[in-house]
Amino acid sequence: MSVNLKPLDDRIVVEPLEAEEKTAGGILLPDTAKQKPQRGKIVAAGPGKLSETGSRLALAVKVGDEVLYGKYSGSEVEVGGKEFKILREGDILAKLA
Repeated sequence: MSVNLKPLDDRIVVEPLEAEEKTAGGILLPDTAKQKPQRGKIVAAGPGKLSETGSRLALAVKVGDEVLYGKYSGSEVEVGGKEFKILREGDILAKLA
């Protein structure tokens, strides 16, 4: 999928995955009870942070990785009718294997 966003430095564009519709016990959740998604797929990544010496530090994640991020981290943007989050690499909590 191509996104018309090109993040700068250590920023990453994430497409949030849908919130869970069922609990582990099988109970269906109404829309009002669903939590904000904290999981998403990386669709674009910047070149990496610029170090004090002027070289780029490589990112620990890449396009296509599925990641977990903080509930209120990053900025929400809408491009082409789709919702995305723009995060810094430090806002990512974990990469799903």
